Amino acid sequence: MDPRVQQFMAMIKARNPGENEFHQAVQEVSESLIPFIEENPKYKYSKILERIAEAERTIIFRVPWLDDKGEIQINRGFRIEMNSAIGPYKGGLRFHPTVNLGILKFLAFEQVFKNSLTTLPMGGGKGGSDFDPKGKSDNEVMRFCQSFMTELFRHIGADTDVPAGDIGVGGREIGYLFGQYKRLKNEFTGVLTGKGIEWGGSLIRPEATGYGATYFAQEMLSTAGESIKGKIVCISGSGNVAQYATEKVTQLGGKVVTSSDSNGFIYDPKGIDAEKLSFIMELKNLRRGRIKEYAEKFGVEYFEGNRPWGIKCDIAMPNATQNEIDEEDARTLVKNGCICVTEGANMPSTPEAVEVFHKAKILYGPGKAANAGGVATSGLEMTQNSMRLPWSREEVDQKLQVIMKNIHATCVIYGKNSDGYINYVDGANIGGFVKVANAMIAQGVV
Repeated sequence: MDPRVQQFMAMIKARNPGENEFHQAVQEVSESLIPFIEENPKYKYSKILERIAEAERTIIFRVPWLDDKGEIQINRGFRIEMNSAIGPYKGGLRFHPTVNLGILKFLAFEQVFKNSLTTLPMGGGKGGSDFDPKGKSDNEVMRFCQSFMTELFRHIGADTDVPAGDIGVGGREIGYLFGQYKRLKNEFTGVLTGKGIEWGGSLIRPEATGYGATYFAQEMLSTAGESIKGKIVCISGSGNVAQYATEKVTQLGGKVVTSSDSNGFIYDPKGIDAEKLSFIMELKNLRRGRIKEYAEKFGVEYFEGNRPWGIKCDIAMPNATQNEIDEEDARTLVKNGCICVTEGANMPSTPEAVEVFHKAKILYGPGKAANAGGVATSGLEMTQNSMRLPWSREEVDQKLQVIMKNIHATCVIYGKNSDGYINYVDGANIGGFVKVANAMIAQGVV
């Protein structure tokens, strides 16, 4: 490791003990940025990296709620308002038992760079709770969301901080959160994104992250004279991002052969077509069942407790969670002929896995670039809310495609090596950094 990175990371770890995911995210960015900062002393003098790595505001609060038995339950709520140099804080809320301060700081830190890359005026933030919506009734979820928003509402607003959904926070949860915000503030405003289409939401928003990651893969492949058409694609996850990535890959002529959840994955060599995808959507979005039921219905193999990276494919799209591709998985993918990895999830590849991809010189799109389509379309939803005008599905999709092309172009500008290989990690980190850094310098030491 570069001694300068080592020194910087020693400071980060001392200030943020035990927050391993946050350390990982900061180190990945600092390895790209510190050499760049050394060549551009104005960023070093202003200590921009040190300032970006420290949240502007961290909010932690108690969330008491009543379950259906009338018993009081207590969870912990968070909102990390990381950086507002280029716009109001923007980033999702995650409801999952694994949620803790370190994970949310990693996500908020990544969000700063991702939002900057979209070219839209959005700062970075993230929040959530260790509440688990799985197995809870609609009434329990509603009571939790109302209690959560009763504290959060005083810290957010359309021009201050605009949360959205993430793992465990879908349309149902956004609806309950928005209803409570409206009740408390006595105003109808674009304070949350991912809203229902009837009450301020944007067309394409549910599809945006999966579609965007696919568009980004298409852009990467085009640099090598390739396309998605005719390619075998392994996708992990079976939630929102995975579903719409599967849909868009299929529309572009690729064949998706895997889907997974936390219990295991299915392998369908014939491909997950529109009819099979419809079954997954009903299974996951309505019945909230397990992916194993797909294997039982369609007579395909199910691999309990495993991830799909051992399946031979041309393109891998990790769409589930952080650190789901380790070094061994990465070696297997490369060995099996994978030419492109596009991250729909946040930081799903470990640093060791990323090193394998770079050494093999395959196309590797990190999450902060590849999955920015979701927050980009959230930004488009904010614009529509401000204008009080909805856009058509075609208009939003067209704008999303342009944004993903622009993100790719930025990565190429800042990430192209002398040998022609495009390091998308460097490209995304430096490209996202420059805009935020220049805004911070312009605004003074605040």
